[in-house]
Amino acid sequence: MAYNTIDNYSNIYNYYMTTYAPKSSTPYDTHKKSELRSVYNSIVKMNKEAPIYILDTSRESCEFAVGMKENARELRNTIASLGDLSENEMLNKKAAYSSNENIASASYIGTPTDSVSAPSVEIEVHSLATTQVNTGNYLPGSEKVELSPATYSFDIGIDDLNYEFQFSIKPEDTNRDVQDRLSRLINNANIGISAQVVTNDENNSALRLESNATGLKNNKTDIFHVSDHRTSKTAGTVEYLGLDNLSVSASNASFVLNGEERTSPSNSLNVGRMYHVTLNGVSNEEGETASIGLKTDVESLTENINTLVRGYNSFLRAAAEYSDRQPKSNRIVQEVGSISRFYARGLTSAGLNLNLDGTLEVDSDAIQKTAAGSDAKAAFSSIMDFTQSLVRKSNQISLDPMNYVNNIVVAYKNPGKNFATPYITSAYSGMMFNSYC
Repeated sequence: MAYNTIDNYSNIYNYYMTTYAPKSSTPYDTHKKSELRSVYNSIVKMNKEAPIYILDTSRESCEFAVGMKENARELRNTIASLGDLSENEMLNKKAAYSSNENIASASYIGTPTDSVSAPSVEIEVHSLATTQVNTGNYLPGSEKVELSPATYSFDIGIDDLNYEFQFSIKPEDTNRDVQDRLSRLINNANIGISAQVVTNDENNSALRLESNATGLKNNKTDIFHVSDHRTSKTAGTVEYLGLDNLSVSASNASFVLNGEERTSPSNSLNVGRMYHVTLNGVSNEEGETASIGLKTDVESLTENINTLVRGYNSFLRAAAEYSDRQPKSNRIVQEVGSISRFYARGLTSAGLNLNLDGTLEVDSDAIQKTAAGSDAKAAFSSIMDFTQSLVRKSNQISLDPMNYVNNIVVAYKNPGKNFATPYITSAYSGMMFNSYC
């Protein structure tokens, strides 16, 4: 069993979120005081006239509420990432291109005003950043383990944190039994290391550990290390299984950016606060480069609309997945689908076709033809209005996901004669934390 006393509550929350909902951290998750005040005021207004109901606090309802809140947040962030949530900047984000995707791909991360002076860059890749790999001793898998039955433990140090793993060895355990057990134990701990059991030509097995991260930072010599010198239980597994056998050392990426030699511990890097570049491969010959720059306005708009449609379709499918367990989830599908149906004629004329299941399909040729027309702004007005409606709906779902849970209404308030009850939403957070407190 793995133990780590640092940030336990944060780890529990992150585990819950990655299990039941998409989780990402973006610049659009930070807010000004005025925005937080607006959210508070919306909560007060929403709950002032809300009926009193008995919460369904089942595990399935917890999963649904957290999942839909996070999916709504993801949709809003996707739209915000395409320029801004304001009417003038919506879907106005510039898109980057790479002349050689095999060497590097890129996305634009600057502001619309920065795009005027965004330079093109040339990049030549000599080597990619690599992970660290430890390959243990190859042992006959079917033979009994040569360690005495007891409770053993070992430590893995990674990112300045130390994790202790405890497990038991029984008299009947084979080498493969122990290796499989440790592989599951390490993978389930989710500490940034992937474990698997590998075999050689002689059918002997070994435990292989590989870091998720690449490269070496701050003059370190390794990404992780394994030992049982100071562990709390019986030692001996590290030497017997060879868990500290370094087979591949981590290394940094080496590349030439605009004629300047550089290194990076990661294959993803930001260039001049303008581009986010991902190194995909090594240049086949000296001087072979990838040119990175900005696409034309028509190409950028087409890519933004494709991203919008992917986010919309993903949200709609995520809501539909709960239909068997949470009947009220169909309300979300119907409400979001009604938005696209309302704008269907304008969307179709601009190049977005509405499918029978409510999802959208992009006609890239029609979009580019419309964008190149003399009155492109008017032609795309339906897409802009549709996008703004999606933002409002995603905000509504984020504020009160419990509105779509199977709750039992017990009383309606007297309209117009109620006090504000802004703390009703604490039922949502309390329900979530109640599952492990």
